[in-house]
Amino acid sequence: MKVDGWIDIHAHFYPPESAQLGNQRLEAMQKACWAIEAAPHWDLEQTLAHMDRTGIAMQMLSNIPKTLDRLRASNDYAASLVKKHPARLGLLAALPTDDAKAAVKEIERAVEDLHADGFAVTCRYNDVYLSDPRLDMVWAELDRRRAVVFAHPDAYAPGVMGRPCALQEVAFETARTVTDMLYTGTFRRYPNIKFVLAHCGGALPALSGRLLILGTEKWVPNPNQLTPAEMRQHLERLYLDTAATCPTALGAALAMTSHDYLVYGSDCGVPCTTDATICANMDALRKYPGLTRQQVEEIGHAALRLFPAAAKRLQGIDPLARGNGKMSQRKARRHI
Repeated sequence: MKVDGWIDIHAHFYPPESAQLGNQRLEAMQKACWAIEAAPHWDLEQTLAHMDRTGIAMQMLSNIPKTLDRLRASNDYAASLVKKHPARLGLLAALPTDDAKAAVKEIERAVEDLHADGFAVTCRYNDVYLSDPRLDMVWAELDRRRAVVFAHPDAYAPGVMGRPCALQEVAFETARTVTDMLYTGTFRRYPNIKFVLAHCGGALPALSGRLLILGTEKWVPNPNQLTPAEMRQHLERLYLDTAATCPTALGAALAMTSHDYLVYGSDCGVPCTTDATICANMDALRKYPGLTRQQVEEIGHAALRLFPAAAKRLQGIDPLARGNGKMSQRKARRHI
C-alpha cells in the first residue's frame, strides 16, 4: 500500500556511534527486557527507501539522548541531514529538560543555528517530569516562540514484568505526565505551545473521561482549582499522533478531541517498529470506519499546518524521486 505524500511527525534516528557505545546500548536494552541481539542501527538510505515505498513525503526526525553533549551532537547531526535533504526531512530538536537553563540555550541554538522545525522532549528525562515547576522558564520560552513540542515517553526505562516498557508502560507514563501538567497549570500558563503527544497520547484519551468525571471532585488534590470545563478545553487542544495505536486508540482519541488534532506518525527508526507494523498501523488508520477518506488524508498531511517552514521546503521541488519510488510534490502541495 502507498499513501499520497503524507508527513510523518514521529520518526526516530540514531547518530553514528562507536562499537563501544553500541554495545553499551545493547546491554542496557537487554537488561531492560528487550529480546534483541544487536544494537539498534539507523540508516538514512534505508529510511528514504521506506518513505518512497510507503508514499511518505517527509519525516520529522527526533532523538533524545540522556546526556547534554550527546543530545547536542544528535541535534547537530539531524540538522546536517535536513540541510542535505530539505524536502524529505525535518528536525524536532531535543531538549535536556533536566536542566532548564541548558534547555533554554538549546532552544536558542536550535532556532538560530540549526533552523529546527520544532522540539522534542521526553515525559521523564533523567527522572525530571515535564510537569516539574523548574521547567517554567523552558515553557515560557517555547510559549513566546509559539513552538510545536513533540512529547515522547521514555521507551528505554527498566522493563516491567519481564517485558520492555516500550510495549505498555510508555502509554501510562504519557498519561501520568500530561495529567500532572493539567493539575500544575502548564497548559493554562503556556497556551501558545502546540503539544503533540506520541502514540495517540498513550493511555490519556482512554482515561480522559474518568478525569473529566472525577478529576475535580473534592477528594482529588487540585491546588490550581482546575474546572471540568478548563480540563476539557486543554485536552481538546492536545495533538495526538497515530503511531502504533490504530485502530483501537482512535475511538478514545476522537472522544477526547477531534480529527483536526490527529497527526500521522509511524514510530519509524527504532527496534520496536518494522515495515510490517508501520504498514499494518497505516492500513488500520485508512480503514477506520469512524473517519472519512478525506479526514484520513487530512490527518496524513496535518503536520504541514504545524510546521510552515517544512511546508515551504516541500514547495518548489518537483518532482520528488529517489530509488524506484516516485511521487510528485504537487500531491503534498495541495494540502499546504
